[in-house]
Amino acid sequence: MSARLWQAALLLLCSVFPPVSAVAAQELTWHTSSDEAFALARREHRFVILDLEAVWCHWCHVMEHETYANADVRKVLNDSYVALKIDQDANPDFSARYGDWGWPATIVFAADGSEIVKRRGYIEPRQMLSMLKAIVADPSPGPSVGNVDEVLPATASSLTAEQRKPLGDDFVSLYDAKNGGWGDGQRYVDAQAAELALALAQDGDAGAQKMLRQTLDLNIGLIDPVWGGVYQYSIGPGWTSPHFEKIMSFQADDLRLYTLAYATWHEQKYLDAARLIEHYLTNFLLSPEGAFYVSQDADLSRDVDGHKYYALNDGARRKLGLPRIDRHLYTRENAWAIAALCRVHDSLGDAQALTFAERAAAWILAHRTLPGGGFAHGEKDSAGPYLADNIAMAQALLDLYRSSGKRDWLTRAEATLGFIEAHNRAADAGYVTAPAPKNAAGVFAKPLRIVDENIALARAANLAYRITGSERDRGIGEHAMHFAAAPAVLQSRPFLPGLLLADRELSHEPIHIAVVGAKDDAAAQALQVSALRYPADYLRVDWWDRREGPLPNPDVTYPKLAKAAAFACTGNACSLPVFDPQQIAPAVDRLRAPQNAAK
Repeated sequence: MSARLWQAALLLLCSVFPPVSAVAAQELTWHTSSDEAFALARREHRFVILDLEAVWCHWCHVMEHETYANADVRKVLNDSYVALKIDQDANPDFSARYGDWGWPATIVFAADGSEIVKRRGYIEPRQMLSMLKAIVADPSPGPSVGNVDEVLPATASSLTAEQRKPLGDDFVSLYDAKNGGWGDGQRYVDAQAAELALALAQDGDAGAQKMLRQTLDLNIGLIDPVWGGVYQYSIGPGWTSPHFEKIMSFQADDLRLYTLAYATWHEQKYLDAARLIEHYLTNFLLSPEGAFYVSQDADLSRDVDGHKYYALNDGARRKLGLPRIDRHLYTRENAWAIAALCRVHDSLGDAQALTFAERAAAWILAHRTLPGGGFAHGEKDSAGPYLADNIAMAQALLDLYRSSGKRDWLTRAEATLGFIEAHNRAADAGYVTAPAPKNAAGVFAKPLRIVDENIALARAANLAYRITGSERDRGIGEHAMHFAAAPAVLQSRPFLPGLLLADRELSHEPIHIAVVGAKDDAAAQALQVSALRYPADYLRVDWWDRREGPLPNPDVTYPKLAKAAAFACTGNACSLPVFDPQQIAPAVDRLRAPQNAAK
C-alpha cells in the first residue's frame, strides 16, 4: 500500500468508526516471550503487536493506562492480534533494532515476522483503533517499513579527507548556537558530540570549546539540585522543560563529561555538577550488593507527576515516597557507571570512586560472566550474547586497568574482546548486536549491525591495541570501522561525531604517560596520581613496576633510574624523566604543542 493510500485508509476509518467505547474492557493477555507470541500468531493466523516500552518512560505508562485499557482497542487486539510487551532495557536486541521508534515503540508484524507498520511515541485510543482495523483490512506494509539495503563495507578502515570534511561541516552546522546543543529537538548533552568537541578544544579549536561549554552550562539546569542526577532531556529549544526520568546512560555520560570539563578548565560549576551526579549515582542507584540499578521513573504516580514532585524539597519528597527505581542489575549499565567512576577517580583523585567502580566490576564478574570471557546482560537473557554489554564491559575493564594499574583488569578486557570476535563478528564487516536466535523468522532472521555499537567497539579495541600491542585488537577495530564508515552509512547519517572520534583515534597514538617505579613506592604513587589527572579522554597510562615483568606493550624502552620517574610520550618522541608530579602535565603539553600547531 502506498503512503498516500495508507493515509487515506486511516482517515476513512477515523471518520466512519464511532467514538471509542467507555464500557468495561476485556482482559488483554500480554506475552513477554517473542518466540511464544509468534508461535501463537502462526497457529491462530493473527498479527503480532509489539509494545516496546521502558520502565522509566512516562508516555509508556500513559499509553498503558489509556490506550491499551480502552475497551474497543482491547476487543480488536483480542480478536486479531497477539500482544507482545518487551522492556527495551532488558532486551538490547529489540532496543537496538527499534531505538529510532521509541519510547514507546509500537511495531505490528505479520505472523511470519515481517513488519507491517512502525509507530513512534504515544498513540491515543482512536488512532490506535483505526490503525489496528486498517491493518486487518489490508495488511500490506505501510510507508514506515522501508527496504533494508545491503551495506557494502568500506574499502578502508579510515575516512578519506573527502569523507571527513562533510562530517565535520555537519558537526558544526547542526549545532544550535542560539540555544545550545546539537539538533533542533530535545535538549540534552549528546555524549559523542561533546567528546569530539572536547578533543577539538584541547587541540586549540576555540569554536568547539565554545559549543561544548555553552551546552554543558545550559545542561546544568537539568541536574536535580536536591538529590542530584540529571534528567533525561528538556522539550523544545530551551533547557527549562525537563522530562524527569533519570537513566543510567545519561548519569554516566554527563558525570564523565563534567569531570573532564573540570579537569580541563578548573571551574567550580563543573565540579559541582559532577559531584551532584555522582551523589545521585552512589546514593540512589547503588544496590546493597555494590552493583548499580538501571533508572528511576519520572513520576511518583498518575496524580503526582515529575513537575510536581521534583519541585519539592528532600523532606517533602520522602514523605510522599520515591518514584520507582528499576532494580535490575545489567552488565551494560554497570559498565557505564564503572567507566564514569574511573574518570572521577582519575581526574579528581577520588579513591572512593574507584572503590565503587571495582565493587561493581567484581559483582558483574561474579554474576554475569559467560564461558569464554564474555558477559550476559541480565540474570536470564532471552537472546544474546549482546554486543552492547560486552563492548561496554571491555571499555570499563580498560578504564579500571588505567585507573588502578592492576593487570588483571587488562587480562579480563582482552578476554572480552576475544569473546566479541568469536560470537558477534559479521563476515564482511562489523559486528552484530546479537546472533540471530534459532528458528528466527522475518526481520529477526538476519542479525542486525548498529553503527554506534561498531563505533564504540572500534574505539575500545583500538585503545586495547595501543595498550597491549595486540594485532588481534587492531583487527577488531578496523573490522568494526569497515562497517561504521561504509558509504551507505555515510549517506544515511549526516551527524556522526562518534565516527570522527574513532577515525581520529585509530589514526593517532593516544597521549601516553608511563610511570616507572614500584607500586609500593610513595614517589611512584604520586606520579601515577598526577599522570591520571591529565585532562584527556584518549589517554594511555602505564605503571611499570619491574617486579611484574615487561609491560603489556613494551613499545618504549625506559632507562633504569635510582628513583621513580614518569615519561610523557607521543607517537614519535618521549620526554626526559620527570620526577616532580607537578611537571607531568607541562611535559605532555610541550610534546603536544608541535602536533597542535600542525593541525
